Amino acid sequence: MLLDGKRLVISGVLTEDSIAFGIARQAMEHGADVILTNAPGRPSSIMGRIAKRLPKEPVALLSADVTRPEELEQLAVDTAAVWDHVDGMLHAIAYAPADALGGNFLNTPWESVSTAMHVSAYSLKAMTVALRPLLEKAPAGASVMSLDFDAQVAWPVYDWMGPTKAALEAVTRYLARDLGPLGIRVNTISAGPIRSMAGKSIPGFEVLADNWHQRAPLGWDVRDTDVVAGTATYLFSDLSRGVTGSILHVDGGYHAMGAPTLAPALAPTPAQA
Repeated sequence: MLLDGKRLVISGVLTEDSIAFGIARQAMEHGADVILTNAPGRPSSIMGRIAKRLPKEPVALLSADVTRPEELEQLAVDTAAVWDHVDGMLHAIAYAPADALGGNFLNTPWESVSTAMHVSAYSLKAMTVALRPLLEKAPAGASVMSLDFDAQVAWPVYDWMGPTKAALEAVTRYLARDLGPLGIRVNTISAGPIRSMAGKSIPGFEVLADNWHQRAPLGWDVRDTDVVAGTATYLFSDLSRGVTGSILHVDGGYHAMGAPTLAPALAPTPAQA
């Protein structure tokens, strides 16, 4: 099994259709032991119920508000009480106030932008640094990864989450630079739209999702988290030991297309081309 004996800290397991749940499930199926973490309050109680649907029981269920340094410090203490090292960490955390989404880009106040940036981008650095003493001790090197949505272009309705994801991508590269000498690799997965609770909370999500499969040359199923989880399993495994500072696109090839792909029946024959 690819992850036999690996110890992973995974955030963001809120519903069974979430990408983080799919990653946790597949990691367990490949032999990993998992600690789940989420924000305090209702998200943590939801995580506890959803965790029962995983292939095996998580080693621990922890909570931390990633905007509060003291709670991240406690997360590290609580993790160290269970494990003497951590082999991998998934940052599946994103949030933007309602007025930062849905076509309100020009009117969004700084307070809302700063919240989105803090929770969705800066927290990758904060969470990684909090767990750094445990990540440094991983016998074969540690793997940190986050979940991205392609920040190369401006999307309808996505508004300030777009610049936030661009910041997340940059944070990934700088963490890779600074933590590589310690044996810690840092990457992000740029996934196509998944119809999860988080995705559906974006006003106009269907605008992004509905026609994705038509443009993606490999097609795209907005309910299939396994395709993203497979790449995460690879990144957590020792097979990815030479990969860091990268954005891995798992979107059916959508990001590489400059125009909608022609259906086979409509594609020109060699004589017509």
